[in-house]
Amino acid sequence: MTWSIVARDPADGSYGVAVASRFFAVGALCPHIRPGAGALSTQALINPTYGPRGLALLNAGYGAGEVLAEMLAGDAGRAARQLHIVDRQGRVAAHTGVDCIGWCGHRGDENLSVAGNMLAGPEVVDATFATFRQAADRPFAERFLMAMQAGEAAGGDKRGRQSACLVIHTTEEYPALSLRADDHVNPLAELHRLYGISRGRFAAFMSFLPTRDNPCGIFDRAVIEAEVARREALLATEGGGV
Repeated sequence: MTWSIVARDPADGSYGVAVASRFFAVGALCPHIRPGAGALSTQALINPTYGPRGLALLNAGYGAGEVLAEMLAGDAGRAARQLHIVDRQGRVAAHTGVDCIGWCGHRGDENLSVAGNMLAGPEVVDATFATFRQAADRPFAERFLMAMQAGEAAGGDKRGRQSACLVIHTTEEYPALSLRADDHVNPLAELHRLYGISRGRFAAFMSFLPTRDNPCGIFDRAVIEAEVARREALLATEGGGV
């Protein structure tokens, strides 16, 4: 019912998950991230307990393969599940159960995993994977959007479109970016639109929020509004979007 990207940015240790599906609010159940530890997506016949349990193990120092084995060992429904993981060292592990509906499969390499089921064909995963790799010079969030759009162009979910999401964490427990289109005729296009909007006032405010290293953040409204004006002027020049 889904295809997704789970990735780590080796430049700064950020993690991201992007998911699209012919399923309502796919972003509510599939993507899970723990900054500094790892990220995963649980899909097909979703087991939502994989998220918190898997992240706890990643946070404790378990590798992606160990986490995958632990999740599957205790799940009698594992043949109908799909799960893929990237850990803090960029190692990847993935499982596509034998009862997942075709086309289904996964592809992974260091810092990157793409997996899907109920897809038009393997070209969906291949196009998503290749585009993410080829866009290495683009901002992390844009790589996800470009790659998912390539997967959509290759056929996407064979049942159609309904929801999509993109979640990125940098160093903090709260997300640096969290976009969802829960019920939309073109959810990936909607994520592109939301991302374009996020690059203005939202990005400015995010850059001043309290963090682990700066518990108070920046709260001078004049400084914040000056940055808002700068970013929005830049967007107006660029035309916004990706």
